[in-house]
Amino acid sequence: MPNQLIHSTSPYLLQHAHNPVEWQEWGEPALQEAKKSDKPILVSIGYSACHWCHVMEKQSFEDKDIAAIMNENFVCIKVDREERPDIDQVYMESVQAMGAHGGWPLNVFLTPDQKPFYGGTYFPPQQWSRLLLQVAQTFKIKRAEINQSADELAEHLQKSDLQRFAKEDESNVFTRGNLDSMFSILQNKFDTKWGGIEKAPKFVMPAVWQWLLRYYFVSQNKEALGMVLLTLKQMTRAGLYDQLGGGFARYSVDSEWFAPHFEKMLYDNAQLLSLYAEVYAVTKDEFYKTIVYETTTWIQREMMSAEGGFYSALDADSEGVEGKFYTWTWKELKDALGNDLTRAADHFHCTPEGNWEHGQNILTQESDQTEMVSIRQAKQKMFAFREKKIKPSLDDKVLTGWNALVIQGLIDCYKSLGDELFLSLAMKNISFIEKNLIDEGRVFRTFKNKRSTTEGFLEDYAFLIRGYVSLYQVTFDENFLRKAEHWTKSVIQTFFDEKENYFHFSSSASERLIARKKEIFDNVIPASNSVMARNLFLLGTLLDKNDWKEMAMKMTAQLSSIITSEPVYMCHWGILFAEITEGMTEVVISGNELEKIREEIQFNYIPFVAYVGAKSKSNLALMEGRESVDGKTKIYVCRNKVCKLPVDNVNSAINQLRLQ
Repeated sequence: MPNQLIHSTSPYLLQHAHNPVEWQEWGEPALQEAKKSDKPILVSIGYSACHWCHVMEKQSFEDKDIAAIMNENFVCIKVDREERPDIDQVYMESVQAMGAHGGWPLNVFLTPDQKPFYGGTYFPPQQWSRLLLQVAQTFKIKRAEINQSADELAEHLQKSDLQRFAKEDESNVFTRGNLDSMFSILQNKFDTKWGGIEKAPKFVMPAVWQWLLRYYFVSQNKEALGMVLLTLKQMTRAGLYDQLGGGFARYSVDSEWFAPHFEKMLYDNAQLLSLYAEVYAVTKDEFYKTIVYETTTWIQREMMSAEGGFYSALDADSEGVEGKFYTWTWKELKDALGNDLTRAADHFHCTPEGNWEHGQNILTQESDQTEMVSIRQAKQKMFAFREKKIKPSLDDKVLTGWNALVIQGLIDCYKSLGDELFLSLAMKNISFIEKNLIDEGRVFRTFKNKRSTTEGFLEDYAFLIRGYVSLYQVTFDENFLRKAEHWTKSVIQTFFDEKENYFHFSSSASERLIARKKEIFDNVIPASNSVMARNLFLLGTLLDKNDWKEMAMKMTAQLSSIITSEPVYMCHWGILFAEITEGMTEVVISGNELEKIREEIQFNYIPFVAYVGAKSKSNLALMEGRESVDGKTKIYVCRNKVCKLPVDNVNSAINQLRLQ
């Protein structure tokens, strides 16, 4: 018989619906049961593409004897961290505060009033069953001590990171010298052979490289550009990048991008679309353009619903083996390639013994290697052969924030490459979000066959606002800008903490957990506060709202010490820091050739620009006095609404931009 997870909309929870463990979803029924029965709560948190989550499920949660111990002694709750990142944040921090390493699966023991008292990540089955019995026994005989330590930990969790890291800095922190200092720190952490930040496992961290592109733009320091180009080339040479199907895995377990954890996450690939598109705009190197198209093709083929929503992730495992879909035995290569085996095996560095573990080969190729026609044909054969294999499972829930990240990526591709394909995919996706994930004056977190009841978190609202602003700046449809304005006002009203001047991760109407967190540090996904601050700064420019710009500047200034000293984990803040330091240039375009002019300007890599445009009339303050009355196209390059003389061609406008 299935457990209560059978009614879930989460693919991850549904994976556990037939475990003998009596799992419940997080919610009032489970929490009330814990109070009524006075049992400790076991919260187990993971996500569908998590390899060690699958391992622990197979070893422990499918074992009837272990399940019996869990059912007798605990109220067992399963949480999908992607659906409920608020819960994950609280209990991940609690485990780290106990001195354990964070990670998934995250297994945390709580008192009946949700306060954590012990936890960890993956446990082998014998150790897990012993731990369960020890915790259950300790909870009975040392209840007072457990309650005391749980109270102390809960009190610790309620303290804000901002108490440690936010300082009352003045606005004079926004200097070119601080940008130079951030570059020096990144340079010292850089892997000069393989690219990326010098360590293993190695994560992509797209915002780091986007910051370096902006630093290169203002400093013309070729070493900064070289760091980006080396990283982007090396990232595509081995297993991190799918050589046959496009798209990037989440991270590599080594420092060479060779052997990945093979899951593919939507959020990584969304940001990498932006990054590779921007690098193409800088270099005009066809290699980066190829990666953009291959990754977009993968997203369309594997990750997009017919209605236009983007799914969340592809699993690392297939047939219970990590990476089996993506790696090759020598026999598989023979069967796929026939007479083309030798040439293709040399190209991809494959051997009969395997270049990885258990006789498997990971496809690798030199990033500067010219692909011959014969290799392209071999890749087609290999792809066709691979398509017949059992595929990794798909997490087909649609998350608002991650989808909005894809919109941003597609718009950046549209700007750099000019292909209408990217805009049409973005427009289809925003229509999906508006139809399925916005209702009752709120944005919701997730959709799978139906909308979930969980309201969106700051991440969802912030990325959605950013998506609307991006759509406006390539279409000049003011409806997008007004929607961005509307949701920004809503976020300020329901998420903003006036005492600390930052945004809570969950809204004032959301379920109350034992702590209400604020997300400050950028990671593989930028922190929701840094995204929201960037929104405020750009919208403040576009809508002539100085109070929003000042909010963004204050948020950034107060964190300037840690932004400049830890640019890896404050990299998206670093982008905003650079935008404030350099100032935003306003480009106002009016007239009948609006679209053509926009396309030609945005084809160049010119950051620190806010674009406004209309063929004739507009309600925007930046357009006032600059509207076209005779259809003739004019381009105004402005700073703080003070404009240079208008010009009528792109070259003249770009020259003015470069002189800013």
